[in-house]
Amino acid sequence: MNDVAIPSNSTAIYRWRRLCRRTMLARRVATAGTERKAATTVIEAALREILNQTDYTTLGFYWPIKGEVDLRPFVRDTLADRFELALPYIPVRNQPVRFRRWRPGAPMTQGFWNIPIPEDETCLSPDILLIPLVGFDSQGFRLGNGGGYYDRTLKSAGRRILKVGVGFEKTHLPTIHPQWHDIPMDIVVTESGARVWS
Repeated sequence: MNDVAIPSNSTAIYRWRRLCRRTMLARRVATAGTERKAATTVIEAALREILNQTDYTTLGFYWPIKGEVDLRPFVRDTLADRFELALPYIPVRNQPVRFRRWRPGAPMTQGFWNIPIPEDETCLSPDILLIPLVGFDSQGFRLGNGGGYYDRTLKSAGRRILKVGVGFEKTHLPTIHPQWHDIPMDIVVTESGARVWS
């Protein structure tokens, strides 16, 4: 993906990123069960160390789709006693996401893209976000699913949020050719450990 010259205009970059997204998604989905389990164990250990060094109280995470790293058992078993927890939902298409309170065993309903969201409509404002990565680059910029929802959310937050990207090392790119709307992660965690930019 990275030995192809990328023109400097935004249309060409958009096309490149769309192709790159498909390639990275295929790599992520193809990650075998044993490899995925080993990687997730390392990722959880790195996240535990990062979170132990913070005094934040409200953590937003994600319900995994398309081969994303599944942190639900880790969140349920390790974080539920320490943090208020929240899952994202999309109240209006192409607008920032909001976060509903989640607790282990909480009743769920289907949200946007049929991703489960809590039935409890209580909204929280996370000060830490665990954000899934389709791909990421050496400057901490994230390639997501292409909807721009996390970028809109972070831009509109109006306050400091610790942004922790979570993904597999095989989706690391030298650059995603970031555009004006892209917001870099503070930390990216993969099975190779944590990269910190903040």
